[in-house]
Amino acid sequence: MQLRAAQRTAAPAVPPPVPPPGSPQAWPLRPAGPVPLLVLAVVLLARAAHVAVVSAQGGMDNAFVLHAGQTWLHGGAPYADRRFLYLPSAVLFAAGQALLPAALLRLAAPAVCVGLIAGGWWCALRLFRVPARSRFAVLGLLGLVLCWAPVGHLVELGNWTAVGAFALPCALLLADRGRWTAAGVVLGLSVAVKPLLLPVLLLLVAARRWGALAWAAGLPLALSAGTALVMPDPGGFFTRTLPFLLKGGDRLMRPFDCSLPAVLPRLGVPPLAAEAVALAAAAAGLVCAWRRWRRADPGPARLAETAALLMLSSFLVSRPSYEHYLAVVVPLLAAGVLRPGAVARSPWFWAALVPQVPGIAVPYLDASTRRAFKDTVTLCGLALVVAVRCARPAPARRTASAPGRAPGPGPAPGSEPPAAVP
Repeated sequence: MQLRAAQRTAAPAVPPPVPPPGSPQAWPLRPAGPVPLLVLAVVLLARAAHVAVVSAQGGMDNAFVLHAGQTWLHGGAPYADRRFLYLPSAVLFAAGQALLPAALLRLAAPAVCVGLIAGGWWCALRLFRVPARSRFAVLGLLGLVLCWAPVGHLVELGNWTAVGAFALPCALLLADRGRWTAAGVVLGLSVAVKPLLLPVLLLLVAARRWGALAWAAGLPLALSAGTALVMPDPGGFFTRTLPFLLKGGDRLMRPFDCSLPAVLPRLGVPPLAAEAVALAAAAAGLVCAWRRWRRADPGPARLAETAALLMLSSFLVSRPSYEHYLAVVVPLLAAGVLRPGAVARSPWFWAALVPQVPGIAVPYLDASTRRAFKDTVTLCGLALVVAVRCARPAPARRTASAPGRAPGPGPAPGSEPPAAVP
């Protein structure tokens, strides 16, 4: 009982080390004024309003799941449409949308998508102890929404990847505070909506949090089994959807798939060789993620970097993989840029993001059907940067000691030194 209580009561969150007042490094952590906050609110509302104007169903991708929910409510089989790519549990959430009035859905779907992205950014900031009303928080979200194409495309499409963009940093924030069971529940609900975060369950295995793993795996399984009992042709997920995915989708999906098994054959690599390269790259990523977790240094970077590399490794090999999947990983890593040694401190991290900046023209790759090559460069670049960061050995810790005295023990794993607050 005492051990469980100690696990539930995590160390209180402390802010990151703050430079002295007046130094340039302290500027991003100061509270943002009313004008930047107003600009941010206007930009977020404008993004949601734009989708509401051009799409009555919250975006093209949201329309697919909405149609599946409507089909089920009318007694049909959701998997009759091969583009419904989710578990049976997702039909429950799709049906919830279908029950809304059309006018309300038109406004609510993009607003929820924008809210999930903003909520994921807030959770990532709190994971790294960055004040939510700081200048960095406001300007960072503005940059993601305005200056980085994957987030903009995610909102425009209304893709349910937005659930993962919120659930991953939220689960890591809960885990960092010792609430592993709650983290498992969040991951389980996210997988039930869209199984994008399945690779993160390996993090629960590495941490030996079996209770959290049971929730994360049991929730989608229970919801899917319950829904399958009242769904016509639930086996369509195995007879239609999975073969459809394993073949790389259809002619509409393949040009936008940035996974290595999809892109390398377009460059002349034999399909079997492309799959072997992708599997080798994903396996190397898993090894580096395991090394990062085993390093066991204090601070939230251990959780964030391990989870990010697990996701990037899966994107390299899974089909399909789209550039807006990176909206699950990049904000999480970018939120830690103010911490020494963070992945986002590397210039190569930002160099990998450059192909996704709107307005940067790349010869021959400007056509929408060829942008997968740019997306693959970003995906592979990010995976390589994070993998190198995770694979390197931990820096040696120095402990100051008085003359003639033996050095004392270092900080306990999972703890952080207290920081001064300006």
